[in-house]
Amino acid sequence: MQRVVVTGVGTVCPIGLNIEEYWGNLTAGKSGVGLIRKFDATDYPVKVAAEVKDLDPGKYMEPKTVERTTRTIHLVVPAAKEAVASAGLDIAQEQPERVGIVSANLQENRYVAQGFDTLAKRGPRRVDPLFFTKGAPSIVSLQLGMLFGAQGPSTSVNSLCASGADAIGCALNFIRLGYADVMIVATSDASLDEMTIAALSVIGALSREPDPDKACRPFDLNRSGFVYGEGSGVMILESYAHAMKRGAPILAELAGAGWTFDAYDTTAPQPDTEAMAMRIAIRNAGLGPEDIDCINAHGTSTRLNDASETKAIKMVFGERAYRIPVSANKSMFGHMLSAGGMVESIGVVMSISHGIIPPTIHYETPDPECDLDYVPNVARRVQVNACLKNSFGLGGQNCCLVFKKFEEA
Repeated sequence: MQRVVVTGVGTVCPIGLNIEEYWGNLTAGKSGVGLIRKFDATDYPVKVAAEVKDLDPGKYMEPKTVERTTRTIHLVVPAAKEAVASAGLDIAQEQPERVGIVSANLQENRYVAQGFDTLAKRGPRRVDPLFFTKGAPSIVSLQLGMLFGAQGPSTSVNSLCASGADAIGCALNFIRLGYADVMIVATSDASLDEMTIAALSVIGALSREPDPDKACRPFDLNRSGFVYGEGSGVMILESYAHAMKRGAPILAELAGAGWTFDAYDTTAPQPDTEAMAMRIAIRNAGLGPEDIDCINAHGTSTRLNDASETKAIKMVFGERAYRIPVSANKSMFGHMLSAGGMVESIGVVMSISHGIIPPTIHYETPDPECDLDYVPNVARRVQVNACLKNSFGLGGQNCCLVFKKFEEA
């Protein structure tokens, strides 16, 4: 079976507009959660979100391209350029049909609403002629494929909160199956808007805590819901043979992936199938539970999800679960939905490279149902040889990944 390695990463997110800022703030436990600035939230029960601030897409894109694309693309292009550059990847020197893209993004409700408003007020001849391509579910793959000239497998996935990890796992299999030498895995989520916040407020999924420093507190007894975020993450995956041939920098190895579906409830999680996804990923990596050094949690800061994930971890690791560090990055940058699993996976790659596990911040009061080692508030310096990454999508779509420290064959 083909070995697959990570050779480049890039991100634009609430705690950094590039990898250096992101990693520095992630290990320092700096929060990107704040009061909502994108719209007037006076009449909304939810007051906080994790927004990307001070991004100028004109620094990374031509003015015409900025005008003809939405925020989803504005967020992902800088991250993609950073990832490709950090991998030292020159696609002009590659066989373009051997370079592919897997992407994930959610639709921007505001853009769709504006389109319907134009239709109602100005008629069918005045709608945006680029409406369909701007809002297409495959827009990230489409734009980045043209930007880089990647002509290999191109697809997009949507498994809601598991989308980022799902995209990475799909790209892993494209390489393992021999369809590509290089895969650009790109996720971007700009769905933070009035409709999203209103709808999730109605079902009680979001924290209504007005203090940004108390709103997102995974695994804490007083957690009250998740904080919506926005951002992008991009990862370059290559076959081991191809990366070695071109002398690429290798940050980590992507060793395994596992998928399950709860088939249980549209919102409530099912720990049994979450545990199954973890076991499948570990087995797919050629490892056993005893080989996992740390876990990057889905850790949404909701009552049900955090308790369910804790229970699932105990099912997989038994008594050893209490000795495995579990880090919840959403405590710092909220839940970026389709991009969250990717940005968190980038954190895993950096942990393996630097030997540091980021903290779970805002953790104050232990919950009897969540009684593991959540690396509270302060980063931990420790060698990480293998890390399990959990991503559990709303409705029961589960994807888990295993990253390992790279060792030459």
